Amino acid sequence: MDTQRIIALIVFSFSGLLLWEAWQKHTRPPMPVRAEAQSVAAAATSTGTIPPATQGSAPKASADASAVPTPSSPLAPPAPANQSSALTPGQGPLEQGGQKVSVKTDALQVELSTLGGDIRSLTLRNHFARGDTTRAFTVMQDKVGHYFIAQSGLLGEGLPNHTATWKTAQTNYELGSAEKMEVVFSHQEQPGISVNKVYTFKRGSYLIDVRYEVVNNSAAPLSPAAYFQFLRDSNPPEGESTGNVFTGVVTFTGPAVYTDAKKFQKVAFSDIDKNKAEHAKEATDGWLAMVQHYFVSAWLPQGTGKREYFTKKVSSTLYSSGVIQPLPAIAPGGSSTLSMPLYVGPQEQENLKKLAPGLDLVVDYGWLTVLAYPMFVVLSFINNIVGNWGWTIIIFTILLKLVFFPLNQKAGKSMAHMKTVAPKMEALRARYGDDKTKLNQAMME
Repeated sequence: MDTQRIIALIVFSFSGLLLWEAWQKHTRPPMPVRAEAQSVAAAATSTGTIPPATQGSAPKASADASAVPTPSSPLAPPAPANQSSALTPGQGPLEQGGQKVSVKTDALQVELSTLGGDIRSLTLRNHFARGDTTRAFTVMQDKVGHYFIAQSGLLGEGLPNHTATWKTAQTNYELGSAEKMEVVFSHQEQPGISVNKVYTFKRGSYLIDVRYEVVNNSAAPLSPAAYFQFLRDSNPPEGESTGNVFTGVVTFTGPAVYTDAKKFQKVAFSDIDKNKAEHAKEATDGWLAMVQHYFVSAWLPQGTGKREYFTKKVSSTLYSSGVIQPLPAIAPGGSSTLSMPLYVGPQEQENLKKLAPGLDLVVDYGWLTVLAYPMFVVLSFINNIVGNWGWTIIIFTILLKLVFFPLNQKAGKSMAHMKTVAPKMEALRARYGDDKTKLNQAMME
């Protein structure tokens, strides 16, 4: 009987925690910016920019020539970040000399920049900001204290990286009634080599395709590689809470790498600080993501070609994580393309499963996964039918009562039976006193 009560107590207690977490999602106050971010903010206020110490650079290719080109090859990495051509993370695109390019779909509001062709801001139009239902939730932004952008570029001499200046036909794009829309950035700096960076947006989708198109009309062959990275500070997302389960649910924020061999690996910012980040470095499958509570951003390489995953510290407050993937070799007069899907959206497990193997593992249920996941599946099934989370919780509670009704009924009968024998047991105790042997024998009879 005690075991049955304990099981029932655990189930109902965990149900309460799930409900509390859902409530916290909408009511938790904004988090204060960490001390290190405040120091950066103070410097930015006095100078108008982020200090040069936070400058970032393109990733270096692996020394494994079979994976991606080595630094000694013609595809040497771009100039170091301390050179004048490097982009200083934290400054707006207009301050850097770039031009803002606005993109609007039914699901996304995106701000690109002609400098680097980066995603400087991304807002989910169908999701509310934490604690403020009057505005949509912004996942990416180049804002001090909550800095998070997506960058990409090509590795190779004369090829454009995330510090290059691109051209585009217009500065405002809107999907309207179309099913998909392309935003094309073009670059031609080296004679005979032209590059297009194409963003493809689709109706009702959080998936953005980033495609490079390289045309080689020079006299020499090309063997370029492309990199796709996130640049982020270590602060929790805006509005995220810290503490224990009674003040707010603590969840993981940081990079994650998945490969078929190593499976799902989370990488803490603190491990990157200590050069102890452990994750798959080279593979022919998998993906790389930046995980935060309820949402995920992920680069999803296609096919089974060789690729390299990296995480590194850029400055005292900024970290980069991404993937490097080679393009097919381009002979003179030839061309090559490489597509890299980018998902930025909610952690909806059924949709994530369809995008890439193991991507649904970014949903963090904590140490009670064995109980939490089945309950979530049942809750999602009910919500798909009734379409309202309030009624879903009520129906789920009733189902729990029905499931445990036989146990509760049995416990009730046991308690009623104990009430009938209690007077007889008291009489036996009064008769035999301290003679425990005779008392136990009489009670058994």
